[in-house]
Formats: sequence, structure tokens, C-alpha cells
Amino acid sequence: MRRICVAVLMLLTAWTAISANEGSLRGDANHDGHVDVFDMNILINHILNVAEMDDLSICDMNGDSILDVRDLNMLINVILGANMPDQKETLTANGVSFNMLPVGHGTFTLGDPDDDENPVHEVTLSHDFYMCETEVTQALWTAVMGSNPSYFKGDNLPVDKVSWEDCQAFIKKLNSITGKNFRLPTEAEWEYCARGGDKSQGSLYSGGNDLDQVAWYSANSGNKPHPVATKKPNELGLYDMCGNVWEWCQDWYGPYSSDSQTDPTGPESAFYRIRRGGSWCNSADDCRVSARDYNIPEFRISYLGLRLVYTT
Repeated sequence: MRRICVAVLMLLTAWTAISANEGSLRGDANHDGHVDVFDMNILINHILNVAEMDDLSICDMNGDSILDVRDLNMLINVILGANMPDQKETLTANGVSFNMLPVGHGTFTLGDPDDDENPVHEVTLSHDFYMCETEVTQALWTAVMGSNPSYFKGDNLPVDKVSWEDCQAFIKKLNSITGKNFRLPTEAEWEYCARGGDKSQGSLYSGGNDLDQVAWYSANSGNKPHPVATKKPNELGLYDMCGNVWEWCQDWYGPYSSDSQTDPTGPESAFYRIRRGGSWCNSADDCRVSARDYNIPEFRISYLGLRLVYTT
């Protein structure tokens, strides 16, 4: 690792310091108004435990709260003239703030050779979009709707006992407040994000292969949901994509096709709506990134909530 970092540093010292994009200084570890090899050297020393940085967030290029070689790679791309990474957007609805994280377009393999998760097939998402960093909390739902339908109460708990139809009413009101065009994710968007998007490490669960680190599920939840963002996030910085509460998707439920698809939205009509992610009362198998389930749109229960997206 030391040899690689030294080689990279020697390669890039010939480059002239490049000013950071206007309005952003992410990567400017020494706060001199530029993103250059001196900032890279500071990050390398931090990763190698040679010297601690005074502001860790400034070089957290991918927003996962961990400084590692992935941040170093993104910083190098900035120094070489690539675009700065998109930033999360913080929005407020009636006094309650929430974060939306950018998700770049891409192609991935959807499904698993198991049950109705097959046939495995290639899916392309041609658009960039934003997904909510967490499941919709009870604080946000109450701020928008004026009441809290949840069985388990707590401002920072995910809202539960909401039907697919309830979610549409919530989104309509939220859109009128914020001026955005929020919606539920398609099933393909949801799985792409759960897998980590274009940063995916190919994990069984969203964020890793150790479910206890990334999710509240039947083996560790104590038979109840927990405050959002208390487990490890995935590669995109998204929390609780597995476990805590199931999340409604926009699609009607239907069998997969073996054909490659672009921006699939499911059947035109059916009887059930898709839900994804597993919950606090489900087994590890239900929390896999490919696991599917469904309910009628009117269904409400204490382990079912939602997460927001909007398209750029």
C-alpha cells in the first residue's frame, strides 16, 4: 500500500495545482483554496495512520463517513481534472430536514437464481436520480401529514403501518411543500441502490456480507424497529436498505423476464405492489438485496414503510 501511494504521489507531483470547482472545496484538506497533490498527501498519511486529519469530512469524497482508498481514487480523479462528485441535498418540510443522495445511472445484474428472483437479467438505468438517505421517519411523515399512523412510536423511527396508497397521499403533499417531484422507487432502482449502484462491492446484503453490521432483523432487533441510520451504510451512503422496515416500491408485482431491460417499471397492472428490503421481524434470507415480496396496495402493518426518490 505504501509503495502504491508513493508511486501515485510521484506521478502526480508534476501536475499543476487545480482549483476546486466553484462553490465547493471538497478534497481541500489543507484549506488553501485548491485541490492538489498536497491534499492527496494529507489523505494518504491519514489512511496509513501516519498523521490524523483535522477535518475528516472534507476528504470523504463518496460520503460514506469512512476515509479509505476509494476516497483517494476519487480525489486523484479530481486532481486530474475529472468532475467533482455530486453532493447530497438537504431538504426541509415543515421544519423537518432529510437528506437525498445522488445515484448515477448504470447497468447491473438484477435478481438471483432463487424462487421468484429469477431469471437473473441485465438492467440499465439510463437516468441519474436521488434516493433518500434513510427510510421516511415518523417525524417527517407527521410534519407532512399532521398525524402518525405508526404502531411503534418515535420521531427518528421509520414510519410504519402505511399502505402503498397512504404513501401516494404523503408524496403528493410533500411535493406541494417542497416543489420537488418525489415518488417511490421502481423495483429496479431500489435493487440497484441496495447493491451499491456503480460503487457496488457485490455484497449479499446492502452494505456488506455481515448482516448484523448493516441491518436490524429478527436476530438482533429485539422484536422492534430502531432509529434510522444506526447501522453501517452501504456504498452509496444509504442506511437500512436491508432490515428495519420493508419499503414499498412503485411497481406492480410480476414475474421477471430473461431479456435485458432499460428503465423497467413492472407490469402495467396487477393485484399486488412490490415491497423490498426485509424488516426487524424477518430472517436474513428476506434481507438479501435480491429478495422480493408484495402486498395489496391497501395493506398496512407495523413492519412496512417507505423511502423516497426523485429523478434529476
